[in-house]
Amino acid sequence: MCAAALSGTAWGASTPPLSSRTVSTDRHTTHYLESGPADGPLIVFVHGFPSSSLIWRAQMEAFAAEGWRCIAPDMRGYGGSSAPLAKDAYAMKEIVKDMAELHDHLGGNPAVWVGHDWGSIVVGSLAAHETKRCSGVVLTSWAYFPQGNSLDTLVSLVDRDIYPADAYPDGQWDYARYYNTHFDQAIADLDTDKAAYLASAYRSGSPASVGTVSPMAKVTRNGGRFGAAHRAPPRQPDPALWPVADFEALVKSFDAHGFRPPCSWYVNDKANIAYAGEAPDEGRLSLPVLFVNGDYDQICSILGNRQGDPMRAACRDLSFVSLPSGHWLPLERKAEHIRAIRDWLDRKNL
Repeated sequence: MCAAALSGTAWGASTPPLSSRTVSTDRHTTHYLESGPADGPLIVFVHGFPSSSLIWRAQMEAFAAEGWRCIAPDMRGYGGSSAPLAKDAYAMKEIVKDMAELHDHLGGNPAVWVGHDWGSIVVGSLAAHETKRCSGVVLTSWAYFPQGNSLDTLVSLVDRDIYPADAYPDGQWDYARYYNTHFDQAIADLDTDKAAYLASAYRSGSPASVGTVSPMAKVTRNGGRFGAAHRAPPRQPDPALWPVADFEALVKSFDAHGFRPPCSWYVNDKANIAYAGEAPDEGRLSLPVLFVNGDYDQICSILGNRQGDPMRAACRDLSFVSLPSGHWLPLERKAEHIRAIRDWLDRKNL
C-alpha cells in the first residue's frame, strides 16, 4: 500500500488519516485500514470484486470525522491479506470466519457492517450466522439471498423480458458462468493487463443502459470478457471514481497474486448453499437492514425485476434507497451513499 494512498491527501489534509493494520491467527492474516477514535462505535466496510479496502476511503473519512471507529479489511485473496491457492478456500464459510476473527481482534462489540458487491454477500452471511456481531447491516449493489448466493438462485430471478432464455440462458450472470466453465482462461485474460482491466471495469453507470442487455451476458459467446484479444483494451482510469494514488494502489494490490484468488470466490456455489442451510431461522434477518440500489446497475439493480424478492421476504426490518448510479455506487455517489447510511443510522438509533 503506497503511503500517498493512505495519507488523506486525495481528499484533503484535514480528513482523518487511514492507518494500515494487520491481524494474524493460525488460519488467516487480514490486512485492514482503520480510522477514527479507538473508543468510537464500530463500523466495518467490506469490499467486493475486484476491489480493495481503499474503495471505502470517502465513507471512512466521513464517519471517522463523526466519531465512528471505521475499519475496512482487504478480503481473503486481496491486497495484504492471505491468498490461499485452493479454490475451495474461498467458500463463504471461510470468509465469514475471517471476519469473525477480525471482529474478535477489534473487541467483539456489535458493529454496523457495510458491504458492496461480494462484500454484501459476506455481511449478509455474517448477519445470518453470527448475528450477535451485528447491530445493523448495509447492503450495497447486491441483494441478500438467504438460501445462499449461487448461480442457480440468481439465474432463476433473471428478467426474461431483457434476457430471453433461448438467447441468454444465464442472463446478466453469464460472466459468472464463464468463471465456472473457463476458470483458467478467465484469469489469464484479466491478468494480462491488470491496470487496463481495472480501468475498464470501473466506469460510471448510464441511464441509457437501463433495460438493455449487459455486455456481461455475452462473455461466453464472445469467448471471454475481451473476446479473441484475451486482454483488456488500453483505457485510462476515471479519476471521478478513484483518486489517482488510490487507483495506482489498487492496481499494485493485484501484483502478488493476480486475479486467481478473487475469481475463486465465484466457484463455490455448492459449499455456499450448504453453509446457508446451516443458518438459524432459515437465514431470516431480524436486525435492521439497509439496501442501497443503483438505478443504472445492469447486473444487480432490484428495480423492475424479482431479484430483490428473497431479500424482502427474509428481512424483517428492511429499508431501501435507490440512487442514480451504476454498480460502483460507493465511488460514483460518495456523498449520497454516506448520507443514505447516516440517515438510516439515525432512524434506527444505531
